[in-house]
Amino acid sequence: MSKTARNIINLISALLLASGLVIAYMAGVSCRAPLKCTGLNVVIKDSATNRFVTRAEVEKYLKKEYGEYTGVCLDSIDLTKVEKIIDARSAVFKSEAYTTRDGKLNVSVTQRTPIVRFQKSDGGFYADAEGFLFPLQNSYASRVQVIDGNIPLKANSGYKGAVEDPKEKEWLKKVLNVVNYMENSRLWKDKIVQITVSDGGGISLVPRVGQEVFIFGQPDNIEEKFRKMEMYYRYIVPEKGETCYSRVSLEFDGQIVCR
Repeated sequence: MSKTARNIINLISALLLASGLVIAYMAGVSCRAPLKCTGLNVVIKDSATNRFVTRAEVEKYLKKEYGEYTGVCLDSIDLTKVEKIIDARSAVFKSEAYTTRDGKLNVSVTQRTPIVRFQKSDGGFYADAEGFLFPLQNSYASRVQVIDGNIPLKANSGYKGAVEDPKEKEWLKKVLNVVNYMENSRLWKDKIVQITVSDGGGISLVPRVGQEVFIFGQPDNIEEKFRKMEMYYRYIVPEKGETCYSRVSLEFDGQIVCR
């Protein structure tokens, strides 16, 4: 090979090497360029159970309280602030905000799960299993046990939070235990359609079928009182008939008082 040919080959190799270095450098600069937000992706984890919060509402909350995020560098989006805005909604249990390499701001929302609805003369509110109270929602009503009457809670229709008063907190805990007991029982689940609170915090249970009202008294000794209800249906109704009594008291130890 002639000296000229070798020089040409070396020149071409040098040019190829330089081109490769330039391409690698440009690729590195491109990778280091900040990604910009291309949009919002919202996931409501438990949307099959409750529909208190919608994707459109999450987008509206952020647009109103956070400001513009589309077109903004992903690294500059305040994810903590995004979560605080969503978590401030009364029906939201917890949200999680994060970004992904496709340029999306992602928000995952878990809603609160009510187990009972309290209905007072000045409005109503829900309670979840932990005793956290939150307002009824205009967009959706959860099908849960309803409790009305003289409810000994100071909370109103706009209340959000845990009950602080010790006596109220204890009463609420006992009532939720009654509701949970029925919910987890194959015998009593869906059998009681109404719970009414009397003066002093005692409760009465109204069954779906029949004219009886069961006077439960204070929401304690749950298993014993439901055992007496079962005995009433098993032994007294077959003997006396379904229309014999209108009030059945379960609140006295060792007794079922029928009137």
